[in-house]
Amino acid sequence: MLRNQLPMADPLYELLAPYFNDAPSPRPVPTSTDPVVSKYLSRLTTLPLSSLASQEAQSLAQSSHSTLLSIQSLSSRSNAAVIASADHFSTLDETLPLLAEELEQLQSQIPRLDKIAVAFSTTYSRSTENEILDRRKKALLMERNADRLSDILDLPTLLSSAISLSAAQGASSASNYASALDLYSHIKRLHLLYSDSPLIDSIYAQTESAMQDLTSQLIASLRGPNIKLAAGMRTIGWLRRVAPDLETTRNRGENTEGLLGYLFLVCRLSTLVNTLSALEPLRQLADQESQTRLRNTSRSAGGGKVNGSAYQGGQQSERYLKKYIEIFREQSFAIVSMYKSIFPTSTEETLGAEIKSPFMSSGLGSASQQKARQDASVASPSALATFPSHLTDLLFDTLKQYLPNVQDRTSKESLLTQILYCAGSLGRLGGDFSLMVAMLRPEETNVSDSSEDDDESGEGEWVEVMKRHRELAGRLEALASGVGGGKGADRGGSLRVKSRA
Repeated sequence: MLRNQLPMADPLYELLAPYFNDAPSPRPVPTSTDPVVSKYLSRLTTLPLSSLASQEAQSLAQSSHSTLLSIQSLSSRSNAAVIASADHFSTLDETLPLLAEELEQLQSQIPRLDKIAVAFSTTYSRSTENEILDRRKKALLMERNADRLSDILDLPTLLSSAISLSAAQGASSASNYASALDLYSHIKRLHLLYSDSPLIDSIYAQTESAMQDLTSQLIASLRGPNIKLAAGMRTIGWLRRVAPDLETTRNRGENTEGLLGYLFLVCRLSTLVNTLSALEPLRQLADQESQTRLRNTSRSAGGGKVNGSAYQGGQQSERYLKKYIEIFREQSFAIVSMYKSIFPTSTEETLGAEIKSPFMSSGLGSASQQKARQDASVASPSALATFPSHLTDLLFDTLKQYLPNVQDRTSKESLLTQILYCAGSLGRLGGDFSLMVAMLRPEETNVSDSSEDDDESGEGEWVEVMKRHRELAGRLEALASGVGGGKGADRGGSLRVKSRA
């Protein structure tokens, strides 16, 4: 229908066109090609004349008013956006040329950017080696393993804390020593795995310094006055782990205790010497008696006659020697027995051959025994082989110095019996030195050396005491093996026969 009426709209537009120019309006004159104008003119042709005369003006006024309200509402809602759009639109004249200029510059820089990108990808490719990439990889690796590195750096501090706590609690803190040794083993294993790492080398150096302190503490614990067998075995075991070099044998075919045996004996000997040094007040009193005896002896040698009753001292020397021998007996037995428990020897024959007789170096024994001793003398002796002889030298040096001060016969017999008991105690471990009593000269056992009768009486005194001691030892051995048993009686009888011989 509209298609049939559009051609009729053109005459209507021409009819109304003169009226467009009569009323001045800011709006431009509508054209016949405008779709809105064509649509409205087509609508007018469908309306009757009465509607055009009465209702069309009112309809146009209502439409104009509603349109005005809509425009006002839109302007009210979009006031800020319209103003901003107007402002931006006003700057388009300046920004568009600048944008075009920058686009030209970007286009000119694209080849250079492409060249740089290609060079970057070539330089930092994973297929090629690059120092910067290596540093970055190391940094990333360090970041991922920061917690592990922190734990490794804390190892020397933990080790020092464990060692300090062990030193504060003493040798009884087995758990602290075990923790310290476990940490040391872990650090040592890390050092073997990563020997080329400066960080591990630094940590290992700090650990070695701490382990030297631990070694000093363990050695100091071996010098404790009241160390027990269990504590000694634990300490030696820890030293084997802390300082394995001390356990290496010196030569092939020798004892396997290594330097630890020497270290143990030296520490315990130091403890014995320190314990004996506590008798210093009694020793000073005994020295005074020695000076008095020597003055009397010098007067007698000068031609003056000194009666046997001129010097009747020796009580302080007796007290000193009793204390000395008692301490010596307890400590020497404890040292040797603990050593044999911690360092068990392969055979007892070697130990007996080196310790039992102190007169082996004097040429006694058969030819085969002398040859065996010559072969044994080629290699350095074991630690325990020469230690009892050193102990006996320590004892007999004291006896030779202070025993002549004792004048009372009963006191001398009591001291001799105590010495023999000490020799028997050490003899249970293979270090009997009872025969060395014969090496004491008569003038050392009896102050009255003015005549041969006095010498013979002094020697007889020692002989009688030794006989009684042998008989008593035989009886005790017989009782221990069973009273009334033939074997025990035979053994006791044989001992008595030997002692009489």
